[in-house]
Amino acid sequence: MSRAPILFLACLVLAGPAWAQKGGIKLPPPAVSGKTSAEEVIHKRRSVREFSDAPLTLAEAGQLLWAAQGVTEKTRGFRSAPSAGAIYPLRTYLAAERVSGLPRGIYLYSPSKHSLILVKAEGGAPLLEGVASQGFVAAAPLSVILAADHTAIKKRYKERAERYTNMEAGHAAQNFHLQAEALGLGSVAVGSFSDAALHRAAAMTAGEVPLYILPAGRKPR
Repeated sequence: MSRAPILFLACLVLAGPAWAQKGGIKLPPPAVSGKTSAEEVIHKRRSVREFSDAPLTLAEAGQLLWAAQGVTEKTRGFRSAPSAGAIYPLRTYLAAERVSGLPRGIYLYSPSKHSLILVKAEGGAPLLEGVASQGFVAAAPLSVILAADHTAIKKRYKERAERYTNMEAGHAAQNFHLQAEALGLGSVAVGSFSDAALHRAAAMTAGEVPLYILPAGRKPR
C-alpha cells in the first residue's frame, strides 16, 4: 500500500478542531431556525449553474447535509426527509472541492453523528471531472451525491422499493435546494451522469446505486 494515504490521514489528525478523534470529522451543529421565511425561500429558489470561485465554509456544508438527510428527532432517529417505513436507504456523499477547513476529497455523511468520514483523498483533477457532461458539476465548490442501498427496503416493500427510494431522494434534494437558497447559495439538481463514472469517483460500495448530484456554491456577482 502506498504511504500517501497514510500521510494524508496523519495530516488530518493535526489539521485542527474540525477533525474528531474517532468516528470522523465532526461538523458544526446545524441551525434549526433562520431569518428567511419558508415562503420567501420557495419563491426565490432557482437552478444556478454558475458558481464563484469562493469556498464554502464547513458550517455551510454541514447545514446542507443536515437539511438533506440530518437527524431531526434523536429518540427514534427520524431525519429531515420522510422515508417509507423509516428505513432510510439513502447514502449521502460529499465531494468537497473548496470547503474551508476541509481537505479535498470524497466523504460519507453520517446523519446520526452529523459527521463526515473520509472515503477517498484526492489531489489534482476535479473530483467529479468526467462524471457528467455539464462542466459546472466539476467546477462547483461542493456537490452532495445521493446514492441508495436497496437491500433493506426491498425486504419490506418488494417491487415498490425503488419507487419509494426515488421519492425519498426527491424529498432530500428539495430540502437541500431550499436550504441552499436560505443560506444565499446557488444549487442545481443533476440527474444526467454516468452511473459507472460516479460510482467510481465517489468510491461507492458494490451494492450502492447513484441517484442524484446536487452541486452548490456562491452565486456569481
